[in-house]
Amino acid sequence: MQDIYIHGGAMTPFGRHPGVLAPELAQQAILKALADADVPAGRIQAVYCANVLGGMILGQLIVRDLGLKGIPVYNVENACASGATGVHLARHALLAGQYDTVLVFGIEQLTALGGGTIPLQRNDHKTDLYAKSGMVLPAVYAMRGTRFLHERDANPSDLAEVAVKNRYHGSLNPYAQQRKTTTVEEVLASRMIADPLTLLQCCPSQVDGAASVVLSTRRPAQARPVKVLSSVVVSGMREEADDDILDAEITARAARQAYEQAGLGPQDVDVVELHDAFTIAELLYYEALGLAPRGDAVALLKSGATRLGGRVPVNPSGGLLAKGHPLGATGVAQMVEILWQLQGRAGERQVADTRIGLTQCTGGGIAGVDHAASSVHLLGV
Repeated sequence: MQDIYIHGGAMTPFGRHPGVLAPELAQQAILKALADADVPAGRIQAVYCANVLGGMILGQLIVRDLGLKGIPVYNVENACASGATGVHLARHALLAGQYDTVLVFGIEQLTALGGGTIPLQRNDHKTDLYAKSGMVLPAVYAMRGTRFLHERDANPSDLAEVAVKNRYHGSLNPYAQQRKTTTVEEVLASRMIADPLTLLQCCPSQVDGAASVVLSTRRPAQARPVKVLSSVVVSGMREEADDDILDAEITARAARQAYEQAGLGPQDVDVVELHDAFTIAELLYYEALGLAPRGDAVALLKSGATRLGGRVPVNPSGGLLAKGHPLGATGVAQMVEILWQLQGRAGERQVADTRIGLTQCTGGGIAGVDHAASSVHLLGV
């Protein structure tokens, strides 16, 4: 199979960017990624723009002023998995030989929405039970958290430990929205959002940001060129009445396919960026990704294995809990973080001796399925 390389990547700081329009924010990430890749804009043969809430033809609007004239622009929306899906589609086109060098970027400006939770389904209040009943993601994950505490004989402090870890990692990341460390006591004392999830156990909803990568079949002239070893996107399957809400089936299925595609296993992974929109999500994904056997997620966390300096650091960027979650940008930003980690460019949060990195991003809530979409990528040097 043709090797696919990440020639370069960049992102903007995640946070509030008052007075900066979404196209400007995206252009910052794009231009920095092109410079990082040492690839002129004229060599880009196609553009993939990932965005959820920014409206029609956003990609064309963004690249209009960048000298990328007349090339295909694909606008990709797949909820929180939009950025990862954009990379997946770009890889398909490269493998097919349709292009040899493409640009993928994600952009979201959630501050423009004015606050509040992100709706599960904006356009389907008649046919989707979750949307019709006003269900929101904090409530969905709170149910998982409640079941987890009951079934695994865990404590609320176990959930809080995830926030403590990721806030510490975020304190080392200049691109993170939240750069203040916290304690278990502070996490548990923060405002209750949906029992047992408190404010500091939920990713910030007021965040803007953009991220971009340059992908190519050409081998870059770098000391540690990073390859996309596998790329998987799957959709959720309709659940039966007795399905286990702690079984992140869609992510486990995507992970199995990604490992098989790359000829690797969980034991080969050195660093992970996963979709910790809520603390309970990270614990469930430890098991779905094969980092811990079923029932051992808390033990893995408490062992320190997923902290910087541990066996397999998870979310060294701070994850969604600290770095922030501008929907369309998240999946691409995860790849940028792993690119930097594999090339030894992650500064204070650098994971030692990395060869293989994994990114995982889920997206969308629909009644009757685990998630609407899930994506897993394996990157390696």
